[in-house]
Amino acid sequence: MRRLFAVAGLLFFHNPALLRSALALGLSKPPAGMYVVKGDVRVNGIAAQAGSVVTAGDTVTTGADAMAIFLIGKDVYLVRDNTRLELDSESAEALKVRIADVLRIVNGKMLSVFGKGRKRLVMPTAVAGVRGSGVYVEADPQRIYICTCYGIAEITPLADPSKRQTVNTFHHEAPRFVYASGAVSPNNRIIVKAPVINHTDAELIHLESLVYRQPPFVSRRGSGNGNGGGGGY
Repeated sequence: MRRLFAVAGLLFFHNPALLRSALALGLSKPPAGMYVVKGDVRVNGIAAQAGSVVTAGDTVTTGADAMAIFLIGKDVYLVRDNTRLELDSESAEALKVRIADVLRIVNGKMLSVFGKGRKRLVMPTAVAGVRGSGVYVEADPQRIYICTCYGIAEITPLADPSKRQTVNTFHHEAPRFVYASGAVSPNNRIIVKAPVINHTDAELIHLESLVYRQPPFVSRRGSGNGNGGGGGY
């Protein structure tokens, strides 16, 4: 069954019209858990494989040259190498259905696409509340990178919460670096505009296709070029 859904995801990625037909038919979403496991990927310290269950309360870690794609509810995650991601729930609704609405990105790189509802991303130098979003994060102790690929995000730097910024994006318009207190930054600013780095439209389209959705930029602008970023970067 998982192989069938994986094949369907590839078909939808290459044929947006087919995805729209699937949406119109109301096809059920694929089962939760690991879809892709490459290299040393662990869930709560135990080696993961395709089909491993991942749910709220779990911690996902990856080693060097490792990568994982997994699904929880209507949310899809791509976790790159050398990453620690702690999944938690704080709302009553999320607790009831075991869906993560608090994501602690301790270190590493994560690309995620979310269904309806609010998520809270906790990172070394900032906290972000996001809604209806695709988000890419790179987390280090002195600086985080966050690109709200589409959707709304309220980004609060831990070093100075008064510098909070809210971004509302359609296609990667507002990537940010957020620095730790005392870290060296351009003009000693805590939040700095950043380029689009290390994630692509093709990845976003593929992740959304696993839950029979499309990024908003696909329906309005086409699918982008799929290399390095896509149209509008």
